[in-house]
Amino acid sequence: MIKVGIIGSTGYAGGELVRILTGHKEAEIKWYGSRSYIDKKYAQVYQNMFQIVDDKCMDDNMEELSREVDVIFTATPQGLCASLVNEEILSRTKIVDLSADFRIKDVKVYEQWYGITHPTPGYIPEAVYGLCEINREDIRKARLIANPGCYPTCTTLSIYPLLKEGLIAPNTIIVDAKSGTSGAGRGAKVDNLFCEVNENIKAYGVAAHRHTPEIEEQLGYAAGEPLKINFTPHLVPMNRGILITAYASLKKETSYEEVKAAYDKYYASEQFVRVLEQDVCPQTKWVEGSNYVDVNFKLDPRTNRIIMMGAMDNLVKGAAGQAVQNMNLMFGIKESEGLNLVPMFP
Repeated sequence: MIKVGIIGSTGYAGGELVRILTGHKEAEIKWYGSRSYIDKKYAQVYQNMFQIVDDKCMDDNMEELSREVDVIFTATPQGLCASLVNEEILSRTKIVDLSADFRIKDVKVYEQWYGITHPTPGYIPEAVYGLCEINREDIRKARLIANPGCYPTCTTLSIYPLLKEGLIAPNTIIVDAKSGTSGAGRGAKVDNLFCEVNENIKAYGVAAHRHTPEIEEQLGYAAGEPLKINFTPHLVPMNRGILITAYASLKKETSYEEVKAAYDKYYASEQFVRVLEQDVCPQTKWVEGSNYVDVNFKLDPRTNRIIMMGAMDNLVKGAAGQAVQNMNLMFGIKESEGLNLVPMFP
């Protein structure tokens, strides 16, 4: 049985980790960390866990926690995990960090986009970017995982095969993304109040969203060269879900069959990436509550461009589900354990 500790267990991603791990046959949560709710029963924070979780919340003492568990999930704001991690801790336990602290390999880029000084940049080269469908073998050997961001996960998986196969021009990519409000976290913010969000949709972080360099870095690896994109996220009045619609110029005249073959080459054997049937557009409702990413595409011969689409649950495959998928790989157990979650409908 894998002993698990969660720092940040009372945020939305942390709560989703608890939900998933409660049904995991080979893992047991030993530490419900939450700086805001120390000594309060977890089920009083999340009443859905009444008579399911009896434990109280504890602090975020990673040093002590590392002596008690096999893996630590840090579902915390940027900078916290990097400020706590050290060699002694990593010698005792594995870490899956859900923040951006170790995702971007160039520390100067991280500091520029996140506006903080990285306290432990020496661990950035070691950290494995935890996009399981692409970095599976490196994840198996890792002790520190940089769990990908939600927008980068959906965007990268939607576009990756076409860049790898050289079908699209890298510097023509435009990404339009939409997310439910849980992506903004559980903290109280005026912009997330019901009256601000309901019956409204808005762009935010235009030309400045901090997931941009993460997406560019990962797509650059696929393309085999650095690239730049236009990335514009939008907030929509729903709890969960991400939908991305990406556009790029084709390098040559390309058939549906050729593009479909590219997606199948990379995803035919992937349980959690579903390439939809022709002309079926991904919808967030068809992946809600699950670890699936639905992807598809549409060729536009009139403009010699292609539209790539992806939908997923931002709290599952975009955060907690992907983190558990990483844990499963790190401990050599079935990758899908705890993650065979049928999408909820309606």
